[in-house]
Amino acid sequence: MMAKLEFDDLRFEEDNDLIKVTFLKIFYFNLSKQDIKEIDDFKIEKNAIIFKNISEKKATNKFYRLLEKGFKDLKNKLNNKKTIYIHKNSGIPLIGHVAFGLVDRNTNLIEVKPITSCNINCIYCSVDEDKRPTDFVIEEEYLAEEFRKLVEFKDVDGIDAHIASQGEPLLYSPLVDLVKDISKINQVKNISIDTNGTMLNKQLVDELVDAGLTQFNLSINALDVELSKKIANGPYDIENIKELAKYISKKANLIITPVMLHGVNEEEMPKIIKFAKEINAKMGIQNFLNYRFGRNPVKQINFDKFYEKLKAWEKEFDIKLILDESYFNIKKTKQLDKPFDKEDVVKAQIIGNGRLKNEKIAVAKDTSEGRFRKDKVFSKRIITIPNCDKQGNVKIRITKSKHNIFIGELV
Repeated sequence: MMAKLEFDDLRFEEDNDLIKVTFLKIFYFNLSKQDIKEIDDFKIEKNAIIFKNISEKKATNKFYRLLEKGFKDLKNKLNNKKTIYIHKNSGIPLIGHVAFGLVDRNTNLIEVKPITSCNINCIYCSVDEDKRPTDFVIEEEYLAEEFRKLVEFKDVDGIDAHIASQGEPLLYSPLVDLVKDISKINQVKNISIDTNGTMLNKQLVDELVDAGLTQFNLSINALDVELSKKIANGPYDIENIKELAKYISKKANLIITPVMLHGVNEEEMPKIIKFAKEINAKMGIQNFLNYRFGRNPVKQINFDKFYEKLKAWEKEFDIKLILDESYFNIKKTKQLDKPFDKEDVVKAQIIGNGRLKNEKIAVAKDTSEGRFRKDKVFSKRIITIPNCDKQGNVKIRITKSKHNIFIGELV
């Protein structure tokens, strides 16, 4: 009698008295060899564990209990941060938080955020990872299923799925599967992704395009070799990124999306515009904005000055740089009902740490009689609670309620 348990997303390796379990390539937790031996004598292979003397049913039941315990200690290899894995049976909804899941701003564009974390450390990033001790990653099947439900609720054609993250979405190892599942939904017209490009190669570009990705938003912030490295504040090969940009432009829609930092890379903008025109890419220059919880190496310039610069470059280079919602064909759609309004007091259960320090996230269920009926399929929401050290069941006063993103305080 022997039981071989094989896994698609787990990899096993020995580490002294531990078995290191790698999940989705960049996450890990450890299991004690002794705890596994208490199930039965075992050996590991790359993506499997073999128990020598028990049935598959018994091995599955016992080993899965160990895995469940291990996932509570999941960490990110890139930064060693505690990571919360959100899956269909986790009880964690995908609507309510700005950093992960689904963000619906009542238009045909739905933001899809499968992961937090980044492989570089840009000096201007609105998401300062040093201020965020917790990462999140979402089960691909769960995310695709909830996205489909939201599309069905909207009941319109021409849906744009915009894959983004607080970080780099290419760190999400089932990304090709996610794109493929989203592209199968008839109402979806476009699928775009924000990326710094450092994890791309031609094969991955092909796989993503073949899966249904239609647009890459590539954040090239300088063409100068040294300045591009300084802004990325990490490994960054601008010459390789340029070659990939040329390749992408022949395969899909490409928008080059630099962030303009006053006094840092303004002189690079004309160079990037010329490069974009050479490879038949579009441009989407962004104004650097100061954020309380972001990195702020310079002060932002006001938008009047910013648009003056864009208009001047539009005239000089004969290119469209001021892009509004109509340019991307973004339209209002049916509004997803909100279960809570500002000042409502709701019962919720705290489920873990939030992205920021001293922050918790809670799950609340709709109990109202009059509202929140049309989309009953989404019967729960995430609520973020800053400056909170509580656990378990709590009462929360909603302090912010916009686009089904909720922030509250304990009462």
